[in-house]
Amino acid sequence: MEPLNVTEDAEVFTCNAYLVDGETPTLVDAGTMPGVEDVIADHVDTLDRVVLTHQHGDHVAELDAVLSAFDADVYAYDDHPHRTHSIDDGDSITIGDDSFEAVYTPGHAADHLSFIGESTLFSGDVVVYNDGAFDDGSFGRTDRPGQSRERLIESLETILDRLPDSVTGMYPGHGRAFHDEQRGDSVRTVIERALERAERRQPKYPE
Repeated sequence: MEPLNVTEDAEVFTCNAYLVDGETPTLVDAGTMPGVEDVIADHVDTLDRVVLTHQHGDHVAELDAVLSAFDADVYAYDDHPHRTHSIDDGDSITIGDDSFEAVYTPGHAADHLSFIGESTLFSGDVVVYNDGAFDDGSFGRTDRPGQSRERLIESLETILDRLPDSVTGMYPGHGRAFHDEQRGDSVRTVIERALERAERRQPKYPE
């Protein structure tokens, strides 16, 4: 199943929360949209797990509601009252029908994980396609307490090091999903562009 953004119609600020059906129905992040559990129920009867890229509020605010509706496990890097499984760099986790490698990618958040599969990258907020700052390769903000541009740059480099050439789809925490364009950008070139922009070390959102 193509990942489905179940918060796409939200009228509040939220992350993209992706539902992936298959042998292991999985929600990647929960978002902030009231009623997201009803959208999930429109597409699946059961939810095996919720996998968190990180625990900023816009990614976990509706987690309680999702867990009230579904008897799902929760996978996360950092401790959380609902966490049932800890995941760390290099761990393998099934999302839908496919296996993904968890990659520790801090900088935007100290507990940030990205998930790299054979054809798909769930990048959370470390790298996005378009977010108002840049339209074709951007990176998570690093100007708030506990964030680090230098660490985020290292995380982008780590993703590029581990990214198979077979990855053609990127599903970020904000903005639109990206798929390789015929004779155009690839997931790799988008991430490389985001890295180059991050390395300028200029404020992402100038005042």
